Amino acid sequence: MWRAIVETALLFLTPFVAYALFHLLQRRWPFVRELWHGRIVSLLTIAGLLIAIVGVVTFGLTGLNQGAYVPAHVENGKLTPGRFE
Repeated sequence: MWRAIVETALLFLTPFVAYALFHLLQRRWPFVRELWHGRIVSLLTIAGLLIAIVGVVTFGLTGLNQGAYVPAHVENGKLTPGRFE
């Protein structure tokens, strides 16, 4: 559950981090209020939401996390690795 929340949050924050890095590369301090006015924050929010939605849909369609996770356990004296069922 936490993994899904963290992955989605990181996808959402990607445009904000990219915008801050852009200003750092231009040798400007990115945490100045004038650089984060309403229009920029709105565009970054929309971009973050779109990236998060596309990421969640992509993760869902690829099926990397299908089924329930069965953790590693000992079965008949042998270690059985964890897997998705």
